[in-house]
Amino acid sequence: MITGYKPIASLTAAVFGLMVFSPASALEIAQAQQTQPTQGQADSKGTGAAISEQKIEAFAVAYLQVDKVRQEYSAKIEATSDAAAKKQLETEGSKKMVDAVKASPAISVEEYSAILTAAQSDPTVAKKVQAELQKTAPAQR
Repeated sequence: MITGYKPIASLTAAVFGLMVFSPASALEIAQAQQTQPTQGQADSKGTGAAISEQKIEAFAVAYLQVDKVRQEYSAKIEATSDAAAKKQLETEGSKKMVDAVKASPAISVEEYSAILTAAQSDPTVAKKVQAELQKTAPAQR
């Protein structure tokens, strides 16, 4: 059980960290990083080729489900003034985001987290994800 904690915790942190952003703005931030090279970017070259189109598609579907949860809980958190209630809603929202990824049969929590991280650090992956989100989003509505 402990072995599954780290990927779920990192996914929760990554996803919850994006709660204030829409899917498009999160990817815009990732794309903006290409103009500010970081030490990690040199290591991530070629990552885009390693991620299959099927995994990008599965990520986009899961991401849109996670974003629905994010929007729902962001509104609840903003409407709540009690700090303890906000913390409880954050925890509940994080769990539901992880559950949304787990509900997707085509991608694991670890794969989702890896693609999210790659999209934030590799402009090639960010472009692929953004293109897939634009194709998938109208079908989800």
